[in-house]
Amino acid sequence: MRLLVFATLFGVLVDAGDALQIQCYQCEEMKHNDCSTPEYIVNCTVNVQDMCQKEVLVKPDGIHYRKSCASSGACLIASSGYQQFCTGRVNSVCISCCNTPLCNGPRRKRPPQSAATTSTPHTHRLLLIFLPLLTLLPVT
Repeated sequence: MRLLVFATLFGVLVDAGDALQIQCYQCEEMKHNDCSTPEYIVNCTVNVQDMCQKEVLVKPDGIHYRKSCASSGACLIASSGYQQFCTGRVNSVCISCCNTPLCNGPRRKRPPQSAATTSTPHTHRLLLIFLPLLTLLPVT
């Protein structure tokens, strides 16, 4: 019985982890990357918008940015379709996609990861929840 409860609880938590909501920056036609501040953070639609998208437009008056949530299919199609227009010159358009929270903001310098820090926080939470439960299961 305990094993059945454990397996059910584990399945529910793993399924809940798959439905995590990503956050992205969202703005239209901003200059100087100004929309990478907290007031432009939005929650993307769960199970629909699983990526962040960033468009960099080079216009005669400078560089403009569009940032938004996107579905992986739409974003990847747009970014590959616009690759020929990503020249860095006036009227250039570059579209990029990423799938981690707020990844369409400014690039952050990250320290190199060691093998010990490659697990996700979600994995750590699951381990902290289930390790104590394992001690309750009978040994056969």
